Amino acid sequence: MAPPPPSSATATQPVVDTAGSQPPDNQTQPIAVVSERLPWKHTFISLSVPNFRIFAIGHFIAVIAIWMQRIAQDWMVLQLSGSVTAVGITVALQFLPSLLLGPWGGMVADRFAKRKILILCQSMAAVLAAALAILALTGTVEVWHVYLIAFVLGLVTVLDQPARQVFVNELVGPKYLRNAISVNSTTFQLGGLIGPALAGWMLTAVGAGWAFAGNAFACCTTVAMLFILRKVQLLLSAPTPKSKGMLREGLRYALSKPTIYWPWLMAGFIAVFAMGLPVVLAAFADHVFHIGAGGYGLLNALVALGALAGAVASTRRRQLRLRSVVFCAGMYGAMLCLAALAPSMLVFGAVMVLSGFWCLMFLTGSNQLVQISSNMGIRGRVMSLYIMVLIGGQAIGGPMLGWIAEHAGPHTALLVSGGVPALAALTVAVILARKGSLLLRVDFKDRRQPVRIVRRAAA
Repeated sequence: MAPPPPSSATATQPVVDTAGSQPPDNQTQPIAVVSERLPWKHTFISLSVPNFRIFAIGHFIAVIAIWMQRIAQDWMVLQLSGSVTAVGITVALQFLPSLLLGPWGGMVADRFAKRKILILCQSMAAVLAAALAILALTGTVEVWHVYLIAFVLGLVTVLDQPARQVFVNELVGPKYLRNAISVNSTTFQLGGLIGPALAGWMLTAVGAGWAFAGNAFACCTTVAMLFILRKVQLLLSAPTPKSKGMLREGLRYALSKPTIYWPWLMAGFIAVFAMGLPVVLAAFADHVFHIGAGGYGLLNALVALGALAGAVASTRRRQLRLRSVVFCAGMYGAMLCLAALAPSMLVFGAVMVLSGFWCLMFLTGSNQLVQISSNMGIRGRVMSLYIMVLIGGQAIGGPMLGWIAEHAGPHTALLVSGGVPALAALTVAVILARKGSLLLRVDFKDRRQPVRIVRRAAA
């Protein structure tokens, strides 16, 4: 896949940095944004970069295994404890470290080599997955074992996620950053389509232990892929020297830019109320549809199918705007509300596909917007704060949704899961419209754009 020729298809538009004057170092300059639609043959143009292609292959293998472990882990806890709340606690323990220590992980990502951080983190993840596999295969696993391993894995995630986010830029550079983020999302969702299906089969055929063993092997594969990357082709960013107030600087910088803090806010609502969807799906599979482990894997695969479509669609975005990010968050919440009212499993599954689509459109959009709005010298800290909200919020939402599903019913839990983000998106949309003097205009005579947003005429 060859890079596109110089043409209007690759025109760029600078992101205006409003956070104050910038130092002359190139590592702290705003990056360019591809603002025009690429030809279809360039949908995955970032894969033309050899290093990113190697990274994407390893990432794809790892994602399949991660989904296998996630589904097997949740189902095993549900079978061991008989409690949906226990499943939520497992999710919370895995994400709690990001809520408490996330900014520290971003500071480490800004100060040290990202590739070395990822090798260390993936090696630790392999050890943890192997330990869980041994416990499950020997029949000695207990719920507290899963809790402990989930918590330690969460500590690993604190370092892994900020480094991974920033490392993508070192692989492809600013020119293909947006496309690379969408490719990563596509890979994650394609793995999310295959992983749950494999997990459902393994749970019924050979047991959860082999799913954990598969994840341990996949982590080792990722480490090998990181070692064979061509160092001379990496676009390494200069480490940020240690200084006092680095975390405060990152927070102050982010709060000064609307294209960072509004996606943060929406990510918070989505994380707390809607990212714990697997917990609610476990309740639907066990208590509503009575479809067992295989059916639970199928429901997660349907969400991943829609998310895969959303990830591909995100590569076709011509422009990335704050309003579209908020709109996608609202649509995701609306789909979850609709699923709560679904009269049958067939309708429920169809709405799950739509839910996955809008969820991924929001996640890729907000991730891209936050990254392209922050300078390289501070991006690790900015992304760690974003990840803290997105992942750490699930530490709160997982047990909460599990408790609601157990005591008020799965339908109520899903209605809350979608209703709160939908209302939040509507509120943010009204605030942004007032600040920008925007109006929603409906004109069915205009076949191309019957509904569009226009600026209010000055008085």
